[in-house]
Amino acid sequence: MPSPDLELSRRGVLAGGAASAALGGVPLAGAAAQGAPQPAPVTMAIALDINGTRRDVTVDTRTTLLDVLRETLKLTGTKKGCDHGQCGACTVIVDGKRINSCLTLAVMHQGDKVTTIEGLGTPDRLHPMQAAFVRHDGYQCGYCTPGQICSAVSVLEEIRAGIPSHATTDLTARPRATPEEMRERMSGNICRCGAYSNIVDAMTDVAGARA
Repeated sequence: MPSPDLELSRRGVLAGGAASAALGGVPLAGAAAQGAPQPAPVTMAIALDINGTRRDVTVDTRTTLLDVLRETLKLTGTKKGCDHGQCGACTVIVDGKRINSCLTLAVMHQGDKVTTIEGLGTPDRLHPMQAAFVRHDGYQCGYCTPGQICSAVSVLEEIRAGIPSHATTDLTARPRATPEEMRERMSGNICRCGAYSNIVDAMTDVAGARA
């Protein structure tokens, strides 16, 4: 039998919890209450290959790749949408693979090759995917378009490399750039305006030109 001193009643537990909650609102005494200075952020010098150009930056180790691209390097083509990896607006291509730049720290990409929408093409010399988006009206407000295009370019490369998706019916055969395959692979890129069918048309156009 437990000692009477150690026995806790339901009422005692509730009373103790209420007391703890009440104390949670009481300011702490000492240095913390007097606004003591916080430790300086840890910074690190890194080198990134951005669109074919080496960029040396010193960043707070907590800074995302997205914020370095937009705030430090002023490459604002890459958009900040949800900032939680759910919308795909921040998609860039790193070492040939698409990633959500809001979910990765810049310091994790020392020496990596990063391609943003600015590195795919220019107004005078559009990337084939950019030109196809224009031809097929693959956008409306345009906010998600940079991420959509970077993702679309990578999707066709994934299919060409034979990487299956959840929509691939025969895992022993090479996947093809069908609407079902492309829709499944692009499902992480959200278009609030609903230009999905035109995006698939643009991708189909580019895939056909490569065949």
